[in-house]
Amino acid sequence: MRHFLSLRDFSKEEILNLVSDAAKLKKEPKKLLQDKTLAMIFEKNSTRTRMAFELAITELGGKALFLNANDLQLSRGEPVKDTARVIGSMVDFVMMRVNKHETLLEFAKYSKAPVINALSELYHPTQILGDLLTIKEWDKMQKGIAKIAFVGDSNNMCNSWLIAAAILGYELSIAIPKDYKINAEIWEFAMKQALISGAKISLSHDKFEALKGKDVIITDTWVSMGEESEKERKIKDFEGFMIDEKAMSVANEAAILLHCLPAYRAYEVSEETFEKYADVIFEEARNRLYVVKALLCFLDKGRE
Repeated sequence: MRHFLSLRDFSKEEILNLVSDAAKLKKEPKKLLQDKTLAMIFEKNSTRTRMAFELAITELGGKALFLNANDLQLSRGEPVKDTARVIGSMVDFVMMRVNKHETLLEFAKYSKAPVINALSELYHPTQILGDLLTIKEWDKMQKGIAKIAFVGDSNNMCNSWLIAAAILGYELSIAIPKDYKINAEIWEFAMKQALISGAKISLSHDKFEALKGKDVIITDTWVSMGEESEKERKIKDFEGFMIDEKAMSVANEAAILLHCLPAYRAYEVSEETFEKYADVIFEEARNRLYVVKALLCFLDKGRE
């Protein structure tokens, strides 16, 4: 049985196959998980994640059970392992959107059902699959290699793209403020993988340096969920990191902009630039549905 807690545990071939399967399911919907059940556990609120997972299992022929933190005995002190033993023995899949990645690891250890990371403070792997499908659809590959820039916070999206690029052999330039650091253990993993895959990964504190010559530009909110009290400090820290028309002008002429949403205009992206690339950004959001379908089918086959 496989879990999906991070892209670190998946090969290049498996990741690309998931994206290809998602593209097929987008064109030809099929009820491949008739009467299967998915438990959806949310410690953090969600729009796109809940929509994607609930619609995915439903359109595949199964059923979803939505559980927020207040619905569970976890909020009253029940050990994660006990909740995992119960829920994991009653359903076919469990997806979790959690505050701490350790919760996912503990739950997966005791669950009899595959566990999917729908977001933790360290990783957001299903979003990366959606991004990869969007890059594939917009034909942003040169000889199988994507040239990507990530500009913003050293957060779960930055971590996840770092891992994905390292495994897939892509070119990735990251730009973060000077006082921000990438998780040292994740960076070490990525550097080792890059030696194997041939990925070209660089880190700077200059958005223009990162964006130069890239085909895919990715940014994310500066104030992640749960960090609202740090908003004013972060706005100051990220001065000069907004993606606007001047920033996009140094990328390749046909470059696209991706944003996992929600987007806060006039902070990480200008209103003008966001609207210019709105079609691709909202298709990126819709693609979460199809990659989740492919992922559920993949995990189901792994239990056979």
